Amino acid sequence: MELDNRKRTILTAIIQTYLETGEPVGSRTISKYTDLNLSSATIRNEMSDLEEMGYIVQPHTSAGRVPTDLGYRLYVDELIQQKNTEVANIKDMMLKKTDKLEKMLRQVVRILASNTQYASMITGPVFHQNKLKFIQLSRVRDDQLLAVIVAEGNMVTNRIINTSGPVEEEALLKLNLMLNNTLIGHSIEDINLEMIRAMKEQAGIHSAVISDVVDAVAEAIKPDKEELPVYTSGANNIFRYPELSDSEKAGELISAFEEKYELAEMLRDSMENEENSDDIHVYIGSEASLSTMKDCAMVTTSYNVGHGLKGTIAIIGPKRMDYEKVVDNLKTLRAELDKLYNPGQAAKELTDKQKTNGGETP
Repeated sequence: MELDNRKRTILTAIIQTYLETGEPVGSRTISKYTDLNLSSATIRNEMSDLEEMGYIVQPHTSAGRVPTDLGYRLYVDELIQQKNTEVANIKDMMLKKTDKLEKMLRQVVRILASNTQYASMITGPVFHQNKLKFIQLSRVRDDQLLAVIVAEGNMVTNRIINTSGPVEEEALLKLNLMLNNTLIGHSIEDINLEMIRAMKEQAGIHSAVISDVVDAVAEAIKPDKEELPVYTSGANNIFRYPELSDSEKAGELISAFEEKYELAEMLRDSMENEENSDDIHVYIGSEASLSTMKDCAMVTTSYNVGHGLKGTIAIIGPKRMDYEKVVDNLKTLRAELDKLYNPGQAAKELTDKQKTNGGETP
């Protein structure tokens, strides 16, 4: 008997529904959740074939069906094959995009410094409120597993998980199903102690693997400040302004620009604490958390390159900076980046402005 596309679709629907509910799945339930437009009777016939082939089983007379180990195996093998293909495509795409983005950000930061005659800085994009898309555990050797973690924004991270002993194939299969069923669609902030406790309970003797996987997920999603790309330009513009150019103040500011990461962390923390990070924000003197910025003003905003990737732009100068000119430059830059990376959103905003202005282009 052949496992054709219709049987595969019904089998997948049974497994996914059973993973969600934990209850045997009947033909009526499947008829509601598939796009096959089949009657319950036809679905029952297909389910009988799947049972005969060993992919599902009926635990009680008149009850629905549940997957067998063979059904789980087919589902996971096909899922992993599909995800492996997606991951390979994602890596190629991200490598190309990253190279182009880096060149563009280096150019932009120079233009900002030149146009404003102040110092400028841009952080490379990082993921905000990132959610999990897929986790795959596979055996490396008897005491090691490889965890492949795919998050929103198509960021792929690999982590080695050490185990106290070998994890059998069937146990590994169930761990993969449980982790994906529980964690997919959640950010690290959503993963609470109750979820972890329930997974550990289900994992039994492999509960330590759950702890290590959750730690790996948290580490993969949280950006490392030492790896955060930071691009600066125009630090020498500081010497144009007498109030910043004495040797001690200028030395502190130049040092902050050379270190970069402390300044980038301050910017990121500031933007995360703002109610709307997409707005223009102005920090004057001690309003910035770095002591080296106490004699400066800093104007910041965020940019969005899609897929949950956001970065921060900052212009730093004296408190008497030309705020109007700086704000105009940041708004223009952000609009250009939106047109480049989020053309749909940019078009929507233009349409909204046209409606506000009686159909005229602002």
